[in-house]
Amino acid sequence: MNLAKSILMAGLMSFSGLAAAHGCPNEMKQIDAALQVSTVEASKLDAAKKLRAEGEAQHKAGDHDASMASLKQAKQLLGI
Repeated sequence: MNLAKSILMAGLMSFSGLAAAHGCPNEMKQIDAALQVSTVEASKLDAAKKLRAEGEAQHKAGDHDASMASLKQAKQLLGI
């Protein structure tokens, strides 16, 4: 019984990593759209652009947790 639970947990953890990996591009699309129409001050806009670029680089490097964290910060700066 413990082996079955371990296998199930490993599968769920793998799936959650894949879900995060697929979430990054959607987050980037939302940020890109907001950047086009944003009225936030220039310093926040520049910071959001930097965080968005970092998030994309982290995504491409396979660090999806860091990517999602960077993208979340960018979204907060943009008010989305």
